[in-house]
Amino acid sequence: MVAQRGRRDGSSSASGRGRRAPDADNAPTAEMPAVETADPADAAGTGAEGGLPVKAVPEAAVARLAVYLRVLSTLAEQGSTTVSSEELSHAAGVNSAKLRKDLSYIGSYGTRGVGYEVEVLIGQIERTLGLTRQHRVAVVGIGNLGHALANYGGFPGRGFPVEALFDVDPDLIGVPVGGLPVSGLEEIPRVCAERGISIGVIATPSTAAQSVCDRLVEGGVQCILNFAPVVLQVPEHVEVRKVDLAVELQILSFHVARRADGGPGAGRVADAEGLGGAVMSS
Repeated sequence: MVAQRGRRDGSSSASGRGRRAPDADNAPTAEMPAVETADPADAAGTGAEGGLPVKAVPEAAVARLAVYLRVLSTLAEQGSTTVSSEELSHAAGVNSAKLRKDLSYIGSYGTRGVGYEVEVLIGQIERTLGLTRQHRVAVVGIGNLGHALANYGGFPGRGFPVEALFDVDPDLIGVPVGGLPVSGLEEIPRVCAERGISIGVIATPSTAAQSVCDRLVEGGVQCILNFAPVVLQVPEHVEVRKVDLAVELQILSFHVARRADGGPGAGRVADAEGLGGAVMSS
């Protein structure tokens, strides 16, 4: 899954956010979005331990932080109070040196001989990822994929409640999916503005994706997850993440072929792309 967007004039963005750096840990840094919090210390951008400042985090590391959070949440449910870097890195599928570097971005260095406190590290990652508040989601395109996303029960528990559904099919308008009635595309700006939607998911054919994107932006949506095989043209303040399953399969095909040829690094598929795809798994 990659960040991808274009300018209104059709040229690529000068910010470079649509490019993948050859070394994930040396990728250009980008400031994380502001996190709403009632704690003045956290509002100032300090870490949970020792008042360490939260640094700008490379995009590849952000994807891995989300994976660490999922692993830590499972450990917390199992009653674990601490975890070593080796245990956490093994569960997340990265090497321990990369994990320690990722966690250093958020001011967490662990304790020698003890490791990391699970609940503290969960809190630090959640604040860095902006998960101390909910982000309301709208899904556009209630086909097979959109229907599955609308019915997925894991989103609300992770702070991403689906609050609006849209489709062009008149037979679907007004029909509840996952407990929400489907609205027409012309309703996107009004409904998104009224319900405070901050994330829009586009699961439409490529021919409709840009017009849908324009309506989401008009409704105040700041972030878009795009499943359509097309590069969207958006204003500078709107962030786009593109998920192209065909491209992901082609990448996996490359690794399968390399393994068959006995090439170097065979089998190191998960770590090669910063674990971006793993973020979407349940």
